[in-house]
Amino acid sequence: MPSTSPTRAIVTGHTRGLGAALAEQLIARNVTVLGLSRSRHASLKTRFPTQLEEIELELADPTRVAQWLATDALRAFVSGAQTVLLINNAGMVQPIGPVEGQDAAAIASAVSLNVATPLMLASALAAAAVDASDRRIVHISSGAARNAYSGWSIYCATKAALDHHARAVTLDANRALRICSLAPGVIDTDMQAEIRGSGEEQFPMRPKFEDLKRNGQLSTPDQCAAQLVDYALGDAFGQTPVADIREIAKPA
Repeated sequence: MPSTSPTRAIVTGHTRGLGAALAEQLIARNVTVLGLSRSRHASLKTRFPTQLEEIELELADPTRVAQWLATDALRAFVSGAQTVLLINNAGMVQPIGPVEGQDAAAIASAVSLNVATPLMLASALAAAAVDASDRRIVHISSGAARNAYSGWSIYCATKAALDHHARAVTLDANRALRICSLAPGVIDTDMQAEIRGSGEEQFPMRPKFEDLKRNGQLSTPDQCAAQLVDYALGDAFGQTPVADIREIAKPA
């Protein structure tokens, strides 16, 4: 059973990279976390046995996600919380390359993981946490949602979908629910290594990302997670449905 923390958070893809850093940052702020991922975190549960719950769930399979949402697990986790936060972090950059070379199954997986599952979880969270006085949803977006890149048509389209979802949900004017599709900047994660490992014929902008790594211009997952959590739990969250943490975190 989750602890009695007045704030509880659900984080998808919590086992590595930004997701792992987000889970740890939340726990450090005395937030009880439910991690959803295809596997469990290697050490976080051992270190924080009462503050972390984990569910193994194939997030790229909407049927399995729907089956889990049909249980009472989410409602039970958020029961009694004053503030409930959902961070839709899990995502994939593949398939990379021109449209004619994209695998149909890979497209389906990307759209499922990057769009269908976040939207399903957002709806379920809004319905399950009706007793919470403060419900917050963060879609982890990308600069690719706002700028088109050759070779990234699927990634750009799926992240843009999250941005527009947040804009539309904001128009619902539910005072107990705040939402933001938030670009986290360029972070030194496995996804960045995957991008740098793609061929220039698939992704012509690869040299730019190689330069960012070479010149030390990538933020660490911990640095980014601290900024994201500060914003997600702060008073200003939800004032704009689409934002970039690099703009929010700029010094005055």
